[in-house]
Amino acid sequence: MHLKNLVLRAWWDGEPSPSIEVPIGDFFGLMLGDYFVYQSALLAVAPIKALNAYFQMPFESAAHITLTNEGKVRTDNLYFAIDYTAVPALPSGIGRFHAQYRQAVPCKKSTNASGKNLSGEENYVFLEATGRGHFVGVTHGVLQNADGWFGEGDDMIFIDGDSMPTINGTGTEDYYNGAWGFNGSQFANLRNGVPYVVDPERTGGRYCLYRWHSEGFLTFEKSIKVTIEHGHANDRRDNFYSVAYWYQTEPHAVFPPLPPIEARLPKVIMTS
Repeated sequence: MHLKNLVLRAWWDGEPSPSIEVPIGDFFGLMLGDYFVYQSALLAVAPIKALNAYFQMPFESAAHITLTNEGKVRTDNLYFAIDYTAVPALPSGIGRFHAQYRQAVPCKKSTNASGKNLSGEENYVFLEATGRGHFVGVTHGVLQNADGWFGEGDDMIFIDGDSMPTINGTGTEDYYNGAWGFNGSQFANLRNGVPYVVDPERTGGRYCLYRWHSEGFLTFEKSIKVTIEHGHANDRRDNFYSVAYWYQTEPHAVFPPLPPIEARLPKVIMTS
């Protein structure tokens, strides 16, 4: 489980808190502790255990990047390459790259007896940010705690303080640009994919998904909140693990505390 134990962090221009704080596997889309090979526009995993990211990460005066082993087992083999280009100056007001990890183990089942969810209340939150910037996309891991299709959940995105969703999707598979529960299939495209599927629609079923908005970034002037339902009107209690990727002007809002190691390890939780 070194993919969950090793934590990647980055600070730009001497900021007090990191703009990236993510377990390394999750940062590269390996949300459940296992390696698998896939290719997308912004992340790719190549043989053998080669993790690659192609995000631009601008900084003006300094960049500080660390990898910390928070586990009990020593990592004996690690290599890395960071490519950068020096320029005379950055464009004025350019945003800084951010990546934030979140999880719900398990997601909290809704108390909504009507079975309707129009406002996004009790949705799983991928990202909540304040400032000016644009949302790039998300990687998302699911560990099923019950049989059935986990993805009858709509994406709901709130921009600049809108009380109702600015963007309201029609289902999890639709947000990830697939259809009909992916039919249990694996696929990896430039901007969307489900490159890892094990025992779909069964207890213990595992999915890793991603969606990049690189064809049209979701911009915000004051704030953004990116959410998705877990099941229809949040009626499921599966485990969700996610990383949101975005750019914004600093300062950024304080990140939620990174869960401790034991809480990050994927485990089926029997629910009723």
